[in-house]
Amino acid sequence: MWFKNLQIYRLPAPWDMNAEKLEAALTPQTFQPCTSLDMQTQGWISPRENGILVHSVNQQLLIALGTEKKLLPASVINQVSKAKATEIEEQQGFKPGRKQMREIKEQVTDELLPRAFSINRTTWAWIDPVNGWLVIDAGTAAKADEVIKLLIKGIDKLPLEALHVVQSPVSAMTEWLAADTAPKGFTVDQDTELRAQGEGKATVRYVSQTIEPDDVQRHIASGKQCTRLAMTWADRISFVLTESLTIKRVAALDVIKENADTSSRDDDERFDSDLMLMTGELAKLLDDLVFALGGQMQVK
Repeated sequence: MWFKNLQIYRLPAPWDMNAEKLEAALTPQTFQPCTSLDMQTQGWISPRENGILVHSVNQQLLIALGTEKKLLPASVINQVSKAKATEIEEQQGFKPGRKQMREIKEQVTDELLPRAFSINRTTWAWIDPVNGWLVIDAGTAAKADEVIKLLIKGIDKLPLEALHVVQSPVSAMTEWLAADTAPKGFTVDQDTELRAQGEGKATVRYVSQTIEPDDVQRHIASGKQCTRLAMTWADRISFVLTESLTIKRVAALDVIKENADTSSRDDDERFDSDLMLMTGELAKLLDDLVFALGGQMQVK
């Protein structure tokens, strides 16, 4: 398995946490399916569907947040509520007021919920207590916050911090493009976004196209800065770095795939091997990226 998006947070290194302690902390928030009256439920699920909430390999911890959400569009509620309001108007001789309409909508929602379809989503999180990383595979900060909020419920005084670096990603990416060079161990790929900082926030995107140095200089001179940059680390992992220090579109390249252990036919062994490979490579990538951005900033 490989994470596709990295929302990155810091923990103490090393952190006194192991699979047994984390399992005990997460158990009270084990996932429970929606009842007939629930619009959404969230809780921890077993990463390997074996009833164990924390999967541990080589001191690396993998957990998963399960989310079930009922699909009940507001347009459906409004349509049924309107029809019911018409019936009530005929019975009582006048249109329902605001309070009565609110009660009608609540009643309709309760009636429709048991028949609503559900969608399920899994959000993965990797905890590295040795090197002090919490990495959540989520495309948005909002989805990552769901994981963090539930972790805080289970772990008293969770020592979690946002990752702060000395040089902002926007400043660093703009400098790399302006100098037509990448930091040591990295190469710049073809996808780029440059955005002006003024009210209009004019944006230029290059997709699968190399940006010429003259074009870079012209855009920077006009006030634009780089807000997204496709890069490759050590010829092993490609990704897109964003202005918020989120890493997107993570992909293992052929050199990693060739070294992956495919000899075992056992699913559990293959899963553990992939997890060890992923966490080992991503830990090195994160260290090199933080170094390229001037190191971690200590926030007091």
